[in-house]
This record gives sequence, structure tokens and C-alpha cells, in this order.
Amino acid sequence: MVLAPCGWILELVSTVAPGWRTINNIPGESIDLVLQQGLWDICKTFSSSRDILCNQQDTQYFSAQIIQIARGLMLASLILNVIAFGVASAGVRCWRDTPHWTIAGVGGVLIFISGVLTIIPVAWYTHIMTTIFSTSTDIRVGYCLVLGFIGGCLEVLAGLVMSIGLCRRCDGRRPRGRPATRSATRPTDRPMPLPRVTVPRSYTSESSVPYSQKSLDDDLDFPRAKTRDRGVVNTSYSGRPYDADL
Repeated sequence: MVLAPCGWILELVSTVAPGWRTINNIPGESIDLVLQQGLWDICKTFSSSRDILCNQQDTQYFSAQIIQIARGLMLASLILNVIAFGVASAGVRCWRDTPHWTIAGVGGVLIFISGVLTIIPVAWYTHIMTTIFSTSTDIRVGYCLVLGFIGGCLEVLAGLVMSIGLCRRCDGRRPRGRPATRSATRPTDRPMPLPRVTVPRSYTSESSVPYSQKSLDDDLDFPRAKTRDRGVVNTSYSGRPYDADL
């Protein structure tokens, strides 16, 4: 999302600026004259006075096949990049937690194509730059070719990175960042209640506890102390106490 608009700005400068190539040492002209040629305009600059004269006419240069093709491809790249950036913005949805990976991936593919449409005319023009009509043999690469190549590479890189979301969608894997849905209706942080078990209670006429005295005596592995008479209090008892007495 950052590289795509940066590449678009560099492409725009490369398209409108008259600096695809520079011609020096033109026969019959001043020695300090430098001719800058672009896709839409030609300018004359003088290194001694810093004067710039644009809107120069050169029918043979503008009628070259590479100039016509480069114009169409650069304009198509600029328009497609604007559309692709809008699609990618709708898919990324920075104001939400989960992006729409399919729409973002489609926007990445369009950005990638836009970068390719820029690199093709720039590379082609650089390759045949010396064969285009010129009155001088001192032909040098202009700054627009450098800016166009950098802008196209930024868009290709941005498109590849953004297309990863579309690849993850196609292979069926859940993209990172999407919250997992809970299949259970009961919240996981609430403990499950234990089942209630009804314990049978056996009451006697002398006790209110839910067990009998006989069952308690069977479970003990030590002799139980004899029951003393409640009416007689023996204060001189010094024997070893049993657990039952405690």
C-alpha cells in the first residue's frame, strides 16, 4: 500500500517530463546546448545560461514507433495503477481487523500488471535509444528512464507482496489474522457442572447421621473404645485415648 503510490508518482514524472534521453554536441548548434527528449515534449537547455526552451518540434523523433507504443503503455500503466490501488484499499480495509484477502489479492495482481506495463517501454526505449533518429551521436540516458524503471520495480514488488493473500485463499488455508470460530455453544471459560448423585440415607431412631453405627464399626481397622456411662464422670482416667474419643 506504500510502494504502489510511490511507484505511481515516479511513473507520472517519467511520463510527462522531457528527459528520456539527452543529446549533446549537436552539429551547427552552440557547444553548451543540451537537447532533452521525452514522450510528449522536447526542451533545449543551455549549461552556460541555465535557460530552458520547451515545446520544440521534431517530427521524425515523435513519429518513431517506440514513442507511440511507450505513450500508450505509460498511460495504461498510470490508469491501471489508480484502479488497482482503489481495489486494494477496499480489500485491505485498514480500519478493520480482518482484511478481505480475495479483493486485496486482485488489487495486487493489477498493481503487478501496472508495473510490468511501465518496465516494458522503459527497457525497450533504453535498448534502442541510439537507433532513434538524432542529429548527434552523443546520446545519453535521461533521468526519466531511471525514474520509470524504479517506479515499475516498486509496483511489481508491491503487487507480488499483496498477491500473497490471493494465493493463501486459493490453497484453502485460513489467512493469518482471522479469528477462529467457536463450534461449542457453551463458553469454554465456564466450568462444566458436576452431575448430582442421590445418596441413600439410612436413619435410625437414635442417630440422625446417614449411616448406621454397625457399618462404621466394620470400616475401622482398630478396636473401638467402649461406651462409658454418661451419668458417671471419671476424672481420673489416664489411659491412652482412641481416635473415636478425640
